[in-house]
Amino acid sequence: MGAILPAGQLVYGMQLPVQMQSTRSCEPWEVEAGADELAAVARAADAAGFFYIAVCDHVAIPRPSDATMGTSWWDTVATLGWLAGITSRVRLLSHVYVPAYRHPLQVAKAFSTLDTVSGGRVVLGVGAGHLQGEFELLGLPFTERGRLLDESIDALRAAFTDEFPTIEGPTWKVSDYGQRPRPVQEGGPPIWVGGSSAPAVRRAALRGDGWLPQGPVTPELVASIRSQRVAAGLPDEFDLGALIGAIYVGSPDWDLGEPALTGPPEKIAHVLRKLGALGVGQVQVRLRSRSAAELVDQISAFGAEVGPLLDG
Repeated sequence: MGAILPAGQLVYGMQLPVQMQSTRSCEPWEVEAGADELAAVARAADAAGFFYIAVCDHVAIPRPSDATMGTSWWDTVATLGWLAGITSRVRLLSHVYVPAYRHPLQVAKAFSTLDTVSGGRVVLGVGAGHLQGEFELLGLPFTERGRLLDESIDALRAAFTDEFPTIEGPTWKVSDYGQRPRPVQEGGPPIWVGGSSAPAVRRAALRGDGWLPQGPVTPELVASIRSQRVAAGLPDEFDLGALIGAIYVGSPDWDLGEPALTGPPEKIAHVLRKLGALGVGQVQVRLRSRSAAELVDQISAFGAEVGPLLDG
């Protein structure tokens, strides 16, 4: 597919609440929330000009990881398919999907269908996975998760490109099996690779259309991705992302309980533009809130007051 971010412009997206409830990021109000609240937030992001909304991927959380991760992780494709029907402009990102948990043709069918019903708004964010117990549950070798992801990406590229793909990896071999619907986006949804380890950064540079970091973005990491792509003869166009910590537009009248970027839109935009100067094209923001209504208000404020300043 290739890069999709608008050149010379810094756009913004968000991981949706409710659909995943890790204690590391879940707000208290999310525990009792459901589809209605999730729909309100997604529609607000769509209206506020967010470039994407994102949904995670886990099959089942093993004990004792549930103590910090919880067990509320909505199905990625089912949730994104529903969101496709209640939004019109915002892109739909899996952040991140573990394709090795399924046969590549299962993944290709799901995301090609999602691309069709959404009118070509899908971004396939992928990762190697990190829960050993989840791999064991599915009968997969945890120590080979990086290799499995590499093989999955190559297989998905083939399936997105050809109705009858030829896949000749060590794990999955396919020939003479066809799939429709074909994805709307030529070559299939763009693939953004998640992770900040050295193998993940290398994988993003050489196999991805973009990068979803899990840690800080530094000039050195950006230079490494650029140089690896040049050495491999790949296009300069590449979608660099960045994660932003907690944000609250304005001055909160409650204790956020953690360091956060707060204050007037000009201050927030000034900080985010520094990432743009590094070559970052999209930032994922985490807006703090005490209710779904407050999150909707924060999304609206960010889109109306911060967004227009990001390219200044």
